[in-house]
Amino acid sequence: MPPRSTPTARQRRLGAELRRLREESGMSVQHAAALLGVDRTRIPNIESGRIGISAERVRTLAHHYDCRDPALVGLLAMMARERHKEWWERHRGSVPPELLDICELEHHSVGLHTAVATHIPGLLQTEAHARAVFAAADPPLPEPDLQARLALRMGRQQVFARERPPLYEAVVHEAALRMRFGGPGVVRQQLEHVLTLSERERTSVLVIPFSAGGFPGSGQSFTYAAAALRRLDTVQLDSSHGSLLVDAAPKLARYRGLLARLRGLALPAAASRDFIRTVARDL
Repeated sequence: MPPRSTPTARQRRLGAELRRLREESGMSVQHAAALLGVDRTRIPNIESGRIGISAERVRTLAHHYDCRDPALVGLLAMMARERHKEWWERHRGSVPPELLDICELEHHSVGLHTAVATHIPGLLQTEAHARAVFAAADPPLPEPDLQARLALRMGRQQVFARERPPLYEAVVHEAALRMRFGGPGVVRQQLEHVLTLSERERTSVLVIPFSAGGFPGSGQSFTYAAAALRRLDTVQLDSSHGSLLVDAAPKLARYRGLLARLRGLALPAAASRDFIRTVARDL
């Protein structure tokens, strides 16, 4: 099988975790290749996600890497077994690959914690609001590209339709609530939609009001995607240049701390809902 030209974020993460285990054990690429009976060039390709690996071989490598975390080994083996294509793959080629990586990340997460300052989180957006946001892109999106991104964003929301959806928490600044993408009518419907979603089980929306003053991380939006094992958590960062995924342990710890600080500045869930109702009435 030829190497993958564009491995997904999850395929790259599996490879990266195998590389970390190998490096922690002090084993060379040559030695790892000999354990699998393959050419030494295959190991770097596995570790970059460009070539797949079987669950059995994941367990073999983990054993020889002296990994003593059975939960981690089990999750990596499960990642290796994932061969079927999910719903977002039908959008490949019509949207940037990093947007598909976000869908994949959300799909496999057990918890999603997002912090935004100027936009309603994508998973909470109505179609009309999302269209207005995409229409404000710079440079402007051609209509086919806008439609493709809109369809993908709406499709992402099916993560909440699962039998057991991920825990979802959004910390949203007041500025995001007052941005008038699409005009007052669209914004009012959007805020009502946020209120409805915020009352679901396993979902919370917390508002940081202007009165809280300055706050850390005000210049960025991010989502902390919790995996079944903390080592496999990921942070997804939004920027004008696209999406970036971060998984280094020190950076994950930093964003966990940042989320804790933002929660401390936000209104409690019930008070946040009252605040959103007030903003909607002001429109």
